[in-house]
Parts: sequence; structure tokens; C-alpha cells
Amino acid sequence: MAEHRQLQRAALLDAARELLADGGRDALTFSALAARTGLARSSVYEYFRSRAAVVEELCAVDLPLWAAEIEAGMAACGSAGERIEAYVRGQLLLAADPRHRAVAAISELELDAAARERIRSAHGSLVSLLMETLTELGHERPRLAAALLQGAVEAAARQAERSGPEDAGVIADAAVALAMRGLVPTGPGVGA
Repeated sequence: MAEHRQLQRAALLDAARELLADGGRDALTFSALAARTGLARSSVYEYFRSRAAVVEELCAVDLPLWAAEIEAGMAACGSAGERIEAYVRGQLLLAADPRHRAVAAISELELDAAARERIRSAHGSLVSLLMETLTELGHERPRLAAALLQGAVEAAARQAERSGPEDAGVIADAAVALAMRGLVPTGPGVGA
């Protein structure tokens, strides 16, 4: 019986991911979940009390997977600079995923403060990956630098969402440049 409930719960989460990817936050309804899984709408409530509960569970399951993707991307790099670039680009790539954008939108509107804090804490594991690299580079305050860089990545993700997919590469390049060189201009005429 417990295994059956676990399978049904996983099927509901898969359906939620599909709905979010296909139609954004408005597509995630209990009626749509029921239709996708073949359950009665009332049965969906046996697994999740609200749409926010579905989103919180998605975050609990998916955030560690997304963090593992970023960690794997960083691990595949040879230098600390390449790892920082992989960190920035990996997060921006995930942020562009329609499921991630929809979950983020629902999280801001429907989750209570405690649930949002649990999600922020899970995001903190990403910052710890960056801190290791910054420590390796000899940064004097790796925690501060990692937190500031994470803020820049989040700002780049919001900018990319407002700008659209055609500007995603330019925004990612700018975020990587900011991470690697700060705001120091380079090229002809610098300091002139």
C-alpha cells in the first residue's frame, strides 16, 4: 500500500512538472493533475492539500537534482575560473527552464514564509559550491563574495526572463564577465 501511494505521489509530481512546462503556473490545477494521472480530483487532495504543497514538494525533490547538475558541471572544469563560469551559466540555464520559472512564480505568490525559507536554504547549497572555488582562489571573504555573486546570478535570471530567450546568451555572457572581472571595463579607451 505504501509503495502504491509513493508511486501515485511521484506520478502527480511528474504531471505537475509537465503542466508547469507546458502552460506555466496557471496550468497547475488539481483538475489538470487528476486528468493527467487518471485520478479523481478528490484523490489528488489525498496527496496534496493545496497547489502550494505540490510546489513545495517539487522544490524538495528537484532542487537537490538541479544543484547536482550544477555541481557536476563545475566538477567537469579544469580551472577555478571555468568552475565559476559553469556555476553562473548552469544556474541561468536552469532558471530559463519553464518548470523552474513557473515554480518560482508560484513560490513567491503562494508559499508561506517558512516554505520560502526552506527553498532559500536549499539554494544555499549552491553558494557553498562557489565558496570552495573562491577559497581555492585565495579570496579573503569567500562567503561574502559567493553571496554577492549569487545575487548577481539571480538578477541576471530575472533580466533574462523579462528580456526573452533571444537575449539569454548576451545576459549569460554579461553575468559571467561580471563574475570574472567585476565592473572593471576592459578594452580600448579604458581609463581615457
